[in-house]
Amino acid sequence: MKRDDDYIRQLLLDMEASDDLYLVASLKLSMRPEEQKKHQHAELLCDAGFFEAVNKGVYRMTNQGHDYLNVIRDQTVWAKTKKGASSLGGATLGMMKDIAIAYVKKEAIEKLGIQI
Repeated sequence: MKRDDDYIRQLLLDMEASDDLYLVASLKLSMRPEEQKKHQHAELLCDAGFFEAVNKGVYRMTNQGHDYLNVIRDQTVWAKTKKGASSLGGATLGMMKDIAIAYVKKEAIEKLGIQI
C-alpha cells in the first residue's frame, strides 16, 4: 500500500479533534480496505514517532505528532509542503515535517520581523 500523506494529515486532525485519547485501528484477518489503510497508516505514524502503540491496534498521538500537526494544520502551509516535496520527487515523513517547519518559520519571520 502506498503512503498517503493527505490521509496521514487527516488521521492526525481526526485524532486531535476526537474526545477519545486513543485511535483504534486493529489488525484483523478480513478487513475492509479502509480499515487496512487506517491500520497501515497508524503504523507508519508510529514508525515516524508521531503515534505510539499502547496496545495491539491501539495508538496515541505523541508530542512529535502534535508538533507535526501544528505545522501542517494550515491548508496553505500543507499545500506548499506537498508541492515542495513533490518538486523533490518525494520526501520522507520526517522531511515533510522539516519542509512544513521551514514554511512556518518563513511566515513567522515575515509577520513578526524576527529570526527564529
